[in-house]
Amino acid sequence: MAPTKTLLRALAGEILPTPPIWMMRQAGRYLPEYRATRAQAGDFLSLCYTPDLAAEVTLQPIRRYGFDAAILFADILLIPQALGADLWFVTGEGPRLSTIQSAGDFAKLKGGADIHDHLGPIYETVRILAQELPKETALIGFAGAPWTVATYMIAGQGTPDQAPAHTLMTEHPDVFDALIDLLTEATIEYLSAQITAGAETVKLFDSWAGSLKGDAFTRHALAPAKRIIGELKSRHPDVPIIAFPREAGDGYIGFARATGADCVAIDNSVSATWAAKHVQSDGCVQGNLASSHMVTGGQALVDETRAIVQAFQGGPHIFNLGHGITPDADPDNVALMIETVRATETV
Repeated sequence: MAPTKTLLRALAGEILPTPPIWMMRQAGRYLPEYRATRAQAGDFLSLCYTPDLAAEVTLQPIRRYGFDAAILFADILLIPQALGADLWFVTGEGPRLSTIQSAGDFAKLKGGADIHDHLGPIYETVRILAQELPKETALIGFAGAPWTVATYMIAGQGTPDQAPAHTLMTEHPDVFDALIDLLTEATIEYLSAQITAGAETVKLFDSWAGSLKGDAFTRHALAPAKRIIGELKSRHPDVPIIAFPREAGDGYIGFARATGADCVAIDNSVSATWAAKHVQSDGCVQGNLASSHMVTGGQALVDETRAIVQAFQGGPHIFNLGHGITPDADPDNVALMIETVRATETV
C-alpha cells in the first residue's frame, strides 16, 4: 500500500507540491513548554528515560506548529551508556563519558546485542508516540552513526576537531576498528527495536562525518552506514532510512546509492542548488536552511526558505534545517519558516 503521510511519500520518491517539514532538535530548549517539562524531570537523562515525559516533549512542537513529522526525543549517547560506558551531563557544558583509549577500556564494554534492557524506556516512548501522534504525522526514530558516537566515547566529551578519535584510529587501529564494529552492531539492534516499537522511518546522524577525509570517510562513515542500512532493510524492508553525513561535501554525491539510504540529509555548508544537481539526482534530499535564521528571522529567512523550496522542486524533498535548531531561536521564526514553505509557489 502506498504511504499517505507526506513525509513517507517524499521518502518513497514522490515529488510533492509542498515539501513536508520538520526540524532537527524541534523538541528542545527554545520552547518554554520544553523547559517546563525538563524542570519537571529534574535532569536531562531522567527526561530521556521517563517515557511519559519524553513523549510529551516530542509532542510539544507538533501541537504548536503542526510539523509533518515528530522525531523521538532521546540522545545519541544513550547507546554508549547501554554498552556500559559511564555517562553524565555537566550543566552548561554538555555530556561527559568514561573514555575508550585502550584495549583494556574497550574490554569493559558489553556486546551490542545486550542493550535492550537498558534502552527499554526509549522503546516505550516510541510505543506511546505511535498511539498519540496525529494520524497525519510520521514518527522518526534515530541513532548516532558509529563514527560520531565513537568520537565522544574516545574523548569523553565533544571536541572541536575530533582529534582524540583520529589519534586512536592511527595509533591503535585494532581498538578503534573494534569500537566501530561494536557500535555498528548496537546501532542496528537499537534502530530495529525502535522500528518494531512503531517508528515509521529512522535517521542516522553522523554529525562529525565532515572530519573524515578520503579513505577514512569511506571506511568509517560510508561503510558502517551501508552495513546498518543493509541489515535494517533485511529486517524491515518497507521502512525508509535517512542518512546525514554532516559536512560531507563531495562525499554527499553518491552516498544514497552507496549505502542504500532512501534520503540524504544535507547541511548548509553546501547550497541547495548544488545539492539538487549532485545529490537529489539519486532520490530524496532533506534540508537545508541555516539554523541561524531561526534566531535572526526577518526577510532573509523568508528569502532563503523560498530559494531552498524552489531549488529542490524538481525532485523529492523534505524541508529541514542544515543542523539542529539552537536554544536561542525565536519560536515565532519557526512559525514564519513553516508559513513560508507552505506558501511558496513551485512551477
